Amino acid sequence: MNKIVFTNGCFDIIHAGHIDLLERAKQLGEKLIVGINSDSSVRSIKGAGRPILSQEERAVILVALEAVDEVRIFDDLTPETLIKEIKPNVLVKGGDWDESEIIGADFVKQTGGEVHSIPLRQGHSTSRIIKKAAELQNGESAPTPKNPEERVNGDLTTNALVEHIGVLKKVIREQTSQIEDAAQMILAAVDNDRKILVCGNGGSAADAQHIATEFVVRYEAERRAVPAIALTTDTSALTASANDYSFEHVFSRQIEALAAEGDVLIAISTSGNSPNVIKAVMAARNKGCSVVGLTGKNGKKLAALCDVCVMVPAEKTSRIQEAHITIGHILCETVDRKLAQES
Repeated sequence: MNKIVFTNGCFDIIHAGHIDLLERAKQLGEKLIVGINSDSSVRSIKGAGRPILSQEERAVILVALEAVDEVRIFDDLTPETLIKEIKPNVLVKGGDWDESEIIGADFVKQTGGEVHSIPLRQGHSTSRIIKKAAELQNGESAPTPKNPEERVNGDLTTNALVEHIGVLKKVIREQTSQIEDAAQMILAAVDNDRKILVCGNGGSAADAQHIATEFVVRYEAERRAVPAIALTTDTSALTASANDYSFEHVFSRQIEALAAEGDVLIAISTSGNSPNVIKAVMAARNKGCSVVGLTGKNGKKLAALCDVCVMVPAEKTSRIQEAHITIGHILCETVDRKLAQES
């Protein structure tokens, strides 16, 4: 029987770094299967405007490479279902993913397989290629296009409000379906008497507490209480976890203790790279929870680990956080309406 190696990614615009990773992955076995995110899945992780190449084009290019034996397209944000179907002997990801962050790692190891995080070839990325192409098209002396949240002429108050409105308009255009999917995921948990866990750091910790309280007490409508826990409020648990283990475990340890299959974790990180939030997501997935992510424009790592992720199309933390609490209110209102109809 062939020793099957599996790796996955968007593989949008194949470059030398991709080829180097695939060739080294193939050396770990006899058959290399590559899972690629579908077009809709790429948009959910990378944002509007991606992918550059369609799923069919990406598949054709990949399967033409000598190292690649088979390509599978998957619609979910993560390849977890595909990995369980293929049951690879070796699971490979690029070196920007720690083994603890690799979806399917526990499953592969439990079935006697290997997991490898292979260092990436430096200086190569799809984002870099896209940026360079844009510079060449616009002329290298052309000014960098403004982000939607950048200031316009006017006083500070006007600027802030214009930025805020501009970001929310982009959320309407690009993230409405993701918000609706997140709401349906939470409703399914509520219907099955499961609970909602929420975590985040700093301002996102405040948002976690705000959202959890809206579920437990009420948002606007009179309805039954919804079980929700902000993992940011128990100072004894937080400080003990940070002291005895590390700050990266302050949320994941609580999830190990409190989460049950069918619960939902709302993971909030404006950057999408917060180590303790990433570990919380992995712990939740291991417990059989669904995961809703709230992040910003560049939060691709968090998005790639969630079942549903709302990526606010902004880079400024304040504007992202303002959109996050608006999204949180929409999730609460969705639950309010459903439960109010039942009473």
